[in-house]
Amino acid sequence: MSDRLHFDRRMSDAEAVMWRLEKDPYLSSTFANVTILDKPVDAARLRARMEYAAHQVPRLRHRVQPTPGNLSAPLWVDDPGFDIAYHVRHIALPKPGNRQQLAELAALIAADPFDRTRPLWQFTVVDGLRGGKGALIQKLHHAVADGEGSIRLSMQFLDLERDVPTPAASADVLDDEPAPDPSAAVREIVAGSLRLPLAVVRQLRDLLAEPARLPEAGAAALDTLRGMVSQLSDADHAHSPLWTARSLHRVLETVRVPLENVRGAAKALGGTINTAFLTAAAGAAGAYHRELGEPVDHLRASMAISTRTEGSGANAFSLARLLVPTGKMTVAERFHAIDEAAGRARGESATASLETISAIASTLPTSVVTRVARQQAESVDFATSNVRAANFPCYIGGALVLENYPLGPLAGVAFNLTAMSYCGSFDMGLHVDRAAVSQPDLLRRCVEDAFAELAAAAG
Repeated sequence: MSDRLHFDRRMSDAEAVMWRLEKDPYLSSTFANVTILDKPVDAARLRARMEYAAHQVPRLRHRVQPTPGNLSAPLWVDDPGFDIAYHVRHIALPKPGNRQQLAELAALIAADPFDRTRPLWQFTVVDGLRGGKGALIQKLHHAVADGEGSIRLSMQFLDLERDVPTPAASADVLDDEPAPDPSAAVREIVAGSLRLPLAVVRQLRDLLAEPARLPEAGAAALDTLRGMVSQLSDADHAHSPLWTARSLHRVLETVRVPLENVRGAAKALGGTINTAFLTAAAGAAGAYHRELGEPVDHLRASMAISTRTEGSGANAFSLARLLVPTGKMTVAERFHAIDEAAGRARGESATASLETISAIASTLPTSVVTRVARQQAESVDFATSNVRAANFPCYIGGALVLENYPLGPLAGVAFNLTAMSYCGSFDMGLHVDRAAVSQPDLLRRCVEDAFAELAAAAG
């Protein structure tokens, strides 16, 4: 599979929906990563490297341009005022420069909305970390790329040695497609090239506003509506008696375990690392509820599943939702129950792809899309995602990468536990909604204990 991603000038339906959903700040799809390095990053060197990367990957120089009337997906257009200094920033932590301060800074940066008139990425070089170490906070909008896509993007600024000369940026920017004609979207609409005819769009909107008109609806509108109902019919409520409130107050906790512990447990129990990961997450969530005197037998989890193929663009994933057991049981019992549930969820997600739902959502007003998305988010207690990174040492701006802690988007759930494997370690970012999870440090300890139990189960 090629390491180079293809970037279309027009957003896919899924990317367009993620862009539109940010009209509701609770549904932001921005994600981030905190990288710990053995020494401070050379900020000037990194800025020069990202200037070069922006010539190699044009998406880094693109901003979003909505089409007239939002009747088709937005376009990616060149930012004439692109300024690398705006996107690569440099700050220092105040003393004592501990990990908690870094985590608080990362949570604030991740929650801060992007300027929607500029390219949707930002790097913050952080000095002043205790022990002479450095950090880099990388922030990216999901419309630019998914977790795996962002890993491929990182190949533009990661090195395999400490001292690598920065390539000279060419005056010619590489691009997959020529710059779009600003009037192209209008011509497409006039020519009737929307994925669904405008007559069907109008009927869908009328049916949503007045369901009593179903008997008189046209066949095309009914077929589309049936598709929507099929994809969105899973509206079971979230199960946590504790995680009922939601806010924009974010907290980051971090957990690190040996990758071999997770891999060994998965092998011993007869499943995958993803199943082992979700088993530990479910066990931790259940233990948290028992600690606070509110035991719960099942919670609703979502799991990101890669659908990437050779021809995939920057985003290629689907979301599966499943009930996971969180009551008292052995690790093996929980693992096998989740393995079975995850298998069913993967099968359902194959037919309920994000692109399918997004194609339908693209025909609807933003107010309707955000309302439906909120309802779906309210059916999930927590989210998980597992991203595989390099299994060899990497350098950024002359500094050795030691640890990586991803911050997955919350988008209306109580917490998102995202893992990234790197050089034999399984690094996890526990991104928490503070209004839902009143004791984030307790939840972190529960996650640590759950992975210890998982490792013990491998013998």
